[in-house]
Amino acid sequence: MGKPVSKSVKITSLKTLLQALTFFILFFVSLNTSAQELNYETGQKYIIEEITVAGETSFSEQTIITYSELRKGQEIKIPGKEISKAIKKLWNSNLFNNIEIYVKEIKGSAAFLEIRLSDLPELNQVEITGIKKSKKEKVIEENNLDKGVKVTENLITTTKNYLVNKYQKEGYLNSKVTVSTREVKDSIQKSRVDMSVFIDKGKKVKVKSIQFNGNAILKDSELRAAMKNTKKKKLYRLFKRSKYIEADYKTDLKSVIDKYKENGYRDARIVSDSLEILDSKNIALHINVEEGELYTFGNIDFIGNTVYSDDALRRLLRIKKGDTYNGVLLEKRISDETKPDALDITNLYQNNGYLFSTINPVEVSAEGNVIDLEIRIVEGKPVYFNDITVVGNEVTNDRVIYRELHTRPGQLYSKANVVRTIRELSQLGFFDAEQIGTNFLNPNPNEGSIDLEYAVVETGSSQIELQGGYGGGGFIGTLGLSFNNFSLRNILNLDAYKPVPRGDGQKLSLRLQASQFFQTYSFSFTEPWLGGKKPVQFSTSLSHTKQFLYDYQSREADRDKRFNITGVTVGLAKRLTVPDDFFTLSQALTFQHYNLKNYNTGLFTFGDGYSNNLAYTVGLTRNNTANDPIYPVRGSNFSVSAKLTIPYSLFNDVDYAALKDERNELLDVIADANNTDAQRTEASNRVGEIDQERFKWLEFYKIKFKADWYTELAKKLVLRPSLEFGFLGAYNNDRGVIPFERFFLGGDGLGSYSLDGREAIALRGYPNQSIQPVDKYGNVSNDGGTIYNKFSLELRYPITLNQSAKIFALGFLEGGTSYNSFKDYNPFNIKRSAGVGLRIFMPAFGLLGIDFGHGFDPVPGGLTKNGWETHFIIGQQF
Repeated sequence: MGKPVSKSVKITSLKTLLQALTFFILFFVSLNTSAQELNYETGQKYIIEEITVAGETSFSEQTIITYSELRKGQEIKIPGKEISKAIKKLWNSNLFNNIEIYVKEIKGSAAFLEIRLSDLPELNQVEITGIKKSKKEKVIEENNLDKGVKVTENLITTTKNYLVNKYQKEGYLNSKVTVSTREVKDSIQKSRVDMSVFIDKGKKVKVKSIQFNGNAILKDSELRAAMKNTKKKKLYRLFKRSKYIEADYKTDLKSVIDKYKENGYRDARIVSDSLEILDSKNIALHINVEEGELYTFGNIDFIGNTVYSDDALRRLLRIKKGDTYNGVLLEKRISDETKPDALDITNLYQNNGYLFSTINPVEVSAEGNVIDLEIRIVEGKPVYFNDITVVGNEVTNDRVIYRELHTRPGQLYSKANVVRTIRELSQLGFFDAEQIGTNFLNPNPNEGSIDLEYAVVETGSSQIELQGGYGGGGFIGTLGLSFNNFSLRNILNLDAYKPVPRGDGQKLSLRLQASQFFQTYSFSFTEPWLGGKKPVQFSTSLSHTKQFLYDYQSREADRDKRFNITGVTVGLAKRLTVPDDFFTLSQALTFQHYNLKNYNTGLFTFGDGYSNNLAYTVGLTRNNTANDPIYPVRGSNFSVSAKLTIPYSLFNDVDYAALKDERNELLDVIADANNTDAQRTEASNRVGEIDQERFKWLEFYKIKFKADWYTELAKKLVLRPSLEFGFLGAYNNDRGVIPFERFFLGGDGLGSYSLDGREAIALRGYPNQSIQPVDKYGNVSNDGGTIYNKFSLELRYPITLNQSAKIFALGFLEGGTSYNSFKDYNPFNIKRSAGVGLRIFMPAFGLLGIDFGHGFDPVPGGLTKNGWETHFIIGQQF
């Protein structure tokens, strides 16, 4: 910490000489002793007269002195803690290397100090070997290995440890990382180093076997099943690979003990465990257990409860004297941390204002393997909300958020209402569902009050659809704009265009799709809170489509043969309060005008004319999925709807039975080859006139039902069963079922270029709209079905649920079919398929995906199974 200095001493005697020599030796030793060995209490006090700086550094002398926090005129001890503290300050700056502080000279009580150091080298470039080029940039980013960063021992150590841990988590148990540096000089002689990072991942190590010893009550297979993260190697294992991660393994050992507790063996424990390296790719795990004895529940007494009776709490606990002891179940019945809306005792109190309540089970006796419990409850005072605030919303207006809150100032605290609010904010689609959080502020148990803050992170809610592709015999271009947080009231405010007025929670959509054979234009607007006071949704949409027939001679669209549809819809949807407020009642009135000119196809028996469709739709839905609308992990979504037209045949005085008989006779004329062309043409024209009369105003009713369930099997691993049913019927059988509004199964479920009001129902593993009804003679209809049903089972697992992109993989089993009458209907005679897929949701583009489906059955009219089909998904979920 310093060099010995010379000092004039007048020697008057041998004793004085010995004293002087002793002083020199002690002073020399004290100055050259490390800071850890100094006794600060014996140091002498000096005043700093001067501080100088030496060494290779680009920093100014004054800057370094300022960093050290030493100053001229300061009184210090030599040796003393001030100099040790200065060295520590310079080290903590992460700017310097080889730091030493010397005493250059002492004059009386004045000390002259010198700080010697050198700058830490800056990183010049990084060379990474042992991994793919595409992975190198991520390593540099995650470890802050940017050019110019100071290279410290800590940087080298943390980089090495990070990479070793990273690859061990991926199953490379024997991964090794070497980090080295070499000095380089630049034109200004600045200290720089090049860093070399060598990564040897080694072989991926898998768990070949997991062996238990000492277990007689529970089988090895039962204990291995309890280990959710550490799995033995199996060929069929897809979602949970057999890799060894120490932290996950330790968690799984606790799960093994929990498995015993669930079966009554309270004293079960892991005696020891070991890892055996079988070879470079495989390990074996050996776990020795001691099961203990079987326990049962004895008396269960509640202590401290005044709000709820013992009987009420016992009904919620649902554990009786004599039941096999289950410690895990006991914990869940008291407080289930895995389900925020669980039916447990803690939530009973939490949902009724007792935020500060505590509930603890205490074993008071275990004689004869019978466990008596006291459940001790401290209820506390009921808590009321004081201030409710929301932070993080920069675009969305406060009133749009506050109207969705189920918590209000002055309201009794309820955990259920907090959970419901988070769900409602997630369903808006304006915020990242994974980052919505709550902060409880200023808790006051004595006064029974608390402040609540909801923290949100806004995500892009507007979407653009710009795509091109081939279909229907030509190129199809699509331009779509969807503004999901629109503000109509600011439509004339030019300052609000960023790029459009936003923040009021309204939705505005514009879409244009065109090809050589069709054009479609659509506009829709939705106000979720009509009037701003109640959750009544108003929606309206306008659309116009044109479709042209194919000219086989010119191989182009014939513009003189066209089919136009113009439609307008106005709807209202009201959130109900009974049976609960997850229900929504919706109503809509739709008018469509179909206009045909020279448009003769097999679907329509008249090529010139028109049809009108005035329909009323009423629907009831219940959606309590949570929380992320893109990736729900629990809840269900049910919907049933009826689309009805006016029964014109009851009052328009048309004899449809006579028209039906006449039409059948005319069809016989057309089918009889003995008739002349003129006779058949005349009959055909008359059939067209009859059908024009039949379909001038469409008459039908249409019933649809759909149900989805979401269950989280493991963390974020979600099972989604689904079923669908649809039926299109006629009020008057003589008038018949209309050729519009029919169901077409198969493929991706996206709308086709055929714009006759059909509904495209997805059925992966088969070509688009290929699953058509077959009559009793084996003839395949191309007009769609009037009845359909579909079953689906999907297993989903997320790859990432980040704000910028949500990606999840899926596997599916599904089947469906369609019919034209209930005489032929068999809901289990279905076309089956299975496959895998991927979904990507990006806020700016919506949902995108791809599915690979294998059809196990032939399409109607085919003889062999359909095999593999690839489906691209845009803007929808299956």
